[in-house]
Amino acid sequence: MKLLHIDSAITSNSASRELTHYIVDRLTTEGDQVQHLDLHAQPIDHLAAVSLGFRTGQQAATQAERDQNALSEQLVSQFLDADTIVIGAPMYNFSIPSQLKAWLDRLAQAGRTFRYTEKGPEGLAGGRRVIVVSTRGGQYAGTPFETAMDHQEAFLRTMFGFMGIANVEIVRAERLAMDRDGSLAAAKAHIDATLTAPVAA
Repeated sequence: MKLLHIDSAITSNSASRELTHYIVDRLTTEGDQVQHLDLHAQPIDHLAAVSLGFRTGQQAATQAERDQNALSEQLVSQFLDADTIVIGAPMYNFSIPSQLKAWLDRLAQAGRTFRYTEKGPEGLAGGRRVIVVSTRGGQYAGTPFETAMDHQEAFLRTMFGFMGIANVEIVRAERLAMDRDGSLAAAKAHIDATLTAPVAA
C-alpha cells in the first residue's frame, strides 16, 4: 500500500495530528510506503497569478512560474500515486485550515483529477481511499445548525467527490473543548472498530 499522510493543524499537540498518526499506525504494515506531508511545517503557497499555469495552460515565462508549476505537478502526482490518503482536518472558524485549502487547490487540475465532458465534470481520481480526521471544539454533527455552520466536512466531501472519490470516510472527534480525553477515546474506539476492515468496492 502507498499511503499519503496529511497534517494541517497549526499546533503540534493537536487532536487531529494525534488521530492521523493513530490511524496510520494501524493501517500500515512492514513494506507499506508512507509519505507524510505537514502543511504547517512546510506550507504551500496559496494560489496567485504566478501559480495559475496549470489551470490556464499558458507556458511559464518566468522562473517563479516554472517553480510554481513544478510544485503543483509534484503535489498532484504524489496524490495520484497514493492508494490511501489520511487527512487531518481540524475545524477552524467553521471550515478547514487555509493550509489544507492551498493543498486542495493544487490538486484540482483539469485532465489530472477531473475533466469536463458534454455531460458535465467527471472525476478522474476514483479508486482511492480517503480518510478524513475531522476535529471540532464544539458539537456539530446531528444538531439543527450543522448544515448551516459546517463548511468543513461538507467542503471536503464535495472536493473529493468532484475528483471522483465518492466514499470519503470520516473519523470525527467533537466536543474537544469540553471533554478532550473522552472525545479522543471515542474516536480511537471508532478507528479500532471500523478502519481495519477492507474498503467496500
